[in-house]
Amino acid sequence: MGQALGLIQVDQSTVAIKESFGKFDEVLEPGCHFLPWCIGKQISGYLSLRVQQLDVRCETKTKDNVFVNVVASVQYRALSEKASDAFYRLSNTREQIQSYVFDVIRASVPKMNLDDAFEQKNEIAKAVEDELEKAMSMYGYEIVQTLIVDIEPDEHVKRAMNEINAAARLRVAANEKAEAEKILQIKRAEGDAESKYLAGLGIARQRQAIVDGLRDSVLAFSENVPGTSAKDVMDMVLVTQYFDTMKEIGASSKSSSVFIPHGPGAVKDIAAQIRDGQLQAKLV
Repeated sequence: MGQALGLIQVDQSTVAIKESFGKFDEVLEPGCHFLPWCIGKQISGYLSLRVQQLDVRCETKTKDNVFVNVVASVQYRALSEKASDAFYRLSNTREQIQSYVFDVIRASVPKMNLDDAFEQKNEIAKAVEDELEKAMSMYGYEIVQTLIVDIEPDEHVKRAMNEINAAARLRVAANEKAEAEKILQIKRAEGDAESKYLAGLGIARQRQAIVDGLRDSVLAFSENVPGTSAKDVMDMVLVTQYFDTMKEIGASSKSSSVFIPHGPGAVKDIAAQIRDGQLQAKLV
């Protein structure tokens, strides 16, 4: 009904291209407009001013001869003040943008190694955006933003990269484990050395206490029993220790020690052997 009366409606974020007898007349903004079709006025088409997105997948090769698929996302929109250029000068906007993206990516990525391409995604995106902005502005389009959303190497390359990364991590883990074991061994050796040192101090103090006790016993016995010599006292001490030892052996059911000879008369021989050993040591 509205068109029959010459009235048309242009939606928000859209402009209409008005022609007069097939020639561009003006750009109609959103709202209601009078269009006297009877005198050759007509709408040639509509142009959206909304931001549109185009995802482009481009296959190329890096400097180290690795084939990758670069996925670029281009966000663009038509400018209302250049709506006539955007409508008339390009027949297929998306293909035009895709061609420029291919050109820039295939000129930039082959100059980089694979690792550099991952690190310099922003630089690639900036190069694509600058080139598109320069080329598409004359056609009435604005490039809002360009993103390199993904760089996909071949599946075999990705597997090899993962294996290299895993091997590097295993090597670091092995070094850390070896370092930890080294520290444990050092600490264990230090603890063992300290333990042996303390045990040696304990044995030395024990022997010193035994010597001091024997000396005091000999001196006390010699003073209280006239006519006894130090030798007699030592023989008696050895006999006493002999019987104490035999008593402990007999009291223990698990003892496997055997004294040969084991008679009490052998104590004198043992004492003589100890004294002879000491005298020989002094002579040496």
